[in-house]
Amino acid sequence: MSSTASSISARQLYTALFLICAALLAYALYTEHFQYLIPCALCMTQRFFYVCLGVAALTAALHNPDKIGRRAYVALMLLASAGGIGTAGRQVWLQHLPEDQVPACGPSLEYILDTLPLTEAFTTLMMGDGNCAEVQWTFLSLSMPTWSLIWFVVLGVAALASLKLR
Repeated sequence: MSSTASSISARQLYTALFLICAALLAYALYTEHFQYLIPCALCMTQRFFYVCLGVAALTAALHNPDKIGRRAYVALMLLASAGGIGTAGRQVWLQHLPEDQVPACGPSLEYILDTLPLTEAFTTLMMGDGNCAEVQWTFLSLSMPTWSLIWFVVLGVAALASLKLR
């Protein structure tokens, strides 16, 4: 391990993970409210997983647990990361479907949450629809869900790596 990597504590890494999640969420809100990109159901679900991951990381940073507690926090972060990977992966898959295979657009997020039981609403959100297949934004030729997928993988790997730190 290099001297730079060994000088980083788990608490510092958890703080960094929280700040990254907060920055990603802030950018999502910026694109929604200032660039007028309307988030689809899968985008909103990814935001939920960023919030879960960020809250777990912040709690771990504030608590600064021992090895057993650290494992519990990392497990929560990995669950949130896995949920985000699954959601973002589904959206990337939808975006790469041929146009004739894209599912029809569904009801709004508000309607889904107001009318369906929570488990059915979650299942419906995870399926995505035609709105989720639309690419509204790219950076370096990658869509926002693709970047989100990359970030969820990076955050999950970083959370796992925290188990090796002091």
